[in-house]
Amino acid sequence: MSEHRQPAAADRKIDNPDFSMVIASAVHDMKNSLGMLLSTLDDLREEQKGALGDNPRFNTLQYEAERVHSDLVQLLGIYRLGEQKLSAHSDEHYVAEFLQQQLARHERLLQGYGVDYDIDADNDVIGFFDDELISGVIASTLNNAIRYTRSRLQLGAREQDGWLVITVEDDGSGYPAHMREAGAELLKAPDFSSGSTSLGLYFASAIAHLHQNNGKHGTIRLHNEGKLGGGVFEIWLP
Repeated sequence: MSEHRQPAAADRKIDNPDFSMVIASAVHDMKNSLGMLLSTLDDLREEQKGALGDNPRFNTLQYEAERVHSDLVQLLGIYRLGEQKLSAHSDEHYVAEFLQQQLARHERLLQGYGVDYDIDADNDVIGFFDDELISGVIASTLNNAIRYTRSRLQLGAREQDGWLVITVEDDGSGYPAHMREAGAELLKAPDFSSGSTSLGLYFASAIAHLHQNNGKHGTIRLHNEGKLGGGVFEIWLP
């Protein structure tokens, strides 16, 4: 009686992986590695203040690492949005304290570039939002502002008509007209074939939209009518 030969390992069919999941896993690992790199750069800057405090090449290294880290956070978030695995889990936060934490993450880089910064928010302003998601938006916006500002940044928060409005302002040349007028276009998926994806704005708009209350969804707005004379990014949360 003939025996059935068990297939050798090389003969066995290997299932094709879910490529999007593979990419998401790789992005997650890269994001964590860059987070460790950024922490090490902060430590190194602190240890070598005299040599690295205002070294332009070191500032560029840290800035670009921050920018790539933010891009990876956004890509991972967009993947989770597409898989319907991302939602906002809102808690109560003292907004001025939250903004202080966001600035603290970028403090050494801001000092390295010689950029002044402050916060314009009353200590009693309270907001209900997902701090991890909004932190990702603020980090990306701060990175962009550092690139375009001349010498000053300001984070702010206010309550207006039942909304919490968080702002990032700079004293650069401001947002161009096509960005200010984009409006609902910001909620459309990025066009990777055009060469200009506006990935950060799409991510910010999508994260804002996840925050809802009494039928109202969060949104973002861009304008050049702030106190510093440059661009103003606003995220409106219901």
